[in-house]
Amino acid sequence: MSILEIILITGLVIAIISIVWSTLKIGISPMPSSRKAYQTMLSITEVSRTEGPIIDLGSGWGTLVIAFAKKYPQRQIIGYELSWVPWIVSCILKSIFQLNNISLHRKNFLKADLSEAAVLLCYLFPNSMHSLKNKLDEEPGRVKFIVSNTFALPFSQPEKVIQLNDIYRTPIYLYHRTIF
Repeated sequence: MSILEIILITGLVIAIISIVWSTLKIGISPMPSSRKAYQTMLSITEVSRTEGPIIDLGSGWGTLVIAFAKKYPQRQIIGYELSWVPWIVSCILKSIFQLNNISLHRKNFLKADLSEAAVLLCYLFPNSMHSLKNKLDEEPGRVKFIVSNTFALPFSQPEKVIQLNDIYRTPIYLYHRTIF
């Protein structure tokens, strides 16, 4: 086995261990939104017609923040991710695509200041949706819209629900801040 093969295998093992560790710590693995889901999320945000940052809560591998940064080059796109490997991949993609309107943070969004966000994007598991709801209830801010892939914001009535034409009939929820 060559030194290059040993380095590659070692890097792969470290990456796998890192993902497994963060999955166990956070409670969910970094899972990218499907192509249909992120295209729907892109189109549904057009109704927001608002200015201000778009924040992806759990930006994972960067597919959503990259798509939003390309669609809205004049807006600030912010991503929060706790898992090291997806965060590094996102940073590399940001550099490759030279998207200067993206800020990526390896930080828990629950400890971040979200008050300046105009739109929040999420693909979070139910416990995190509960935590997000509590955070939004306790902290004033200018968040006007929340777009959620698959999981609903608890105790909140969505303004719109779009069922994707996929095998899971995935729901995409749009919430307007005045109604939750």
